Amino acid sequence: MHRIAVISDVHGNVTALKAVIADARQSHCTDFWYLGDLFVPGPGAHDLLTLLDELPITAYLRGNWEDGLLETLAGKIDPHDPSDVYESWIDDYVHDHLTAADVTRIRHLPMVQTLTLDGLTFQLTHNLPDRNSGQTLSPEGDQTGFDQLARGGADVMVYGHVHHQLMRQSTAGQLIVNPGTVGMPFPHWGRFAQDLRAQYAIITTQGRRMPNVTFRQVAYDATTEIALARSRQLPYADLYADQLTTGHVYTHDLPALTRVTQRPGEAARLRQLLAKYPN
Repeated sequence: MHRIAVISDVHGNVTALKAVIADARQSHCTDFWYLGDLFVPGPGAHDLLTLLDELPITAYLRGNWEDGLLETLAGKIDPHDPSDVYESWIDDYVHDHLTAADVTRIRHLPMVQTLTLDGLTFQLTHNLPDRNSGQTLSPEGDQTGFDQLARGGADVMVYGHVHHQLMRQSTAGQLIVNPGTVGMPFPHWGRFAQDLRAQYAIITTQGRRMPNVTFRQVAYDATTEIALARSRQLPYADLYADQLTTGHVYTHDLPALTRVTQRPGEAARLRQLLAKYPN
């Protein structure tokens, strides 16, 4: 029997990841799987990699925000897109807090891993096997997308990206699980909207039977995380603090990002960023 802690979408939240790891250890997890999106918009960088390296991790994937980091380092920055400017500034911060070996490691992370445990095959992805981004697998998504996820024939599909805990089946009856997000919950239903606890899932194998899935929500001290962001001079720390206290996610809030990326002095700073990462 394996008791697997499935972790995804930390998004730079150091304090939440520490809380999840502590909870998983207390729950006697034997294995850890990480499904991507380790960085941005929070203050974590090399320290997040260190925390994961202390675990018995048997799966480790690249998410779309890792892709975004690599694009920034390659100079693929759209100065006319406030969302891209926002992300690129935080990518620059993350890059400054990573080693060269860290960046090389991130470049070589896979998008898909397949594991066999107790006679069952598990397919692990951040989103779809051939696409890290998009909303095809959102909780309210059409069954066609989930059947596309399952078409490789694995018994259990585990994915991240959509930031909502989910368990459903393919049309053929395969199990599909999403562990939710460690660092960036944003419940859609109004009555749930204040539950901003860190999320992960525990999958317990039972031989060839359907595994048992337990969804976990873990409280952590958001004020500690906000203080960390400010002490490290995280770009847009004010937006991050608001996210942690209200659940409002700014990564795709174009009106808000337009305002903050047009603050006085931002144009000159942006020119410096573009010069630092030439295309």
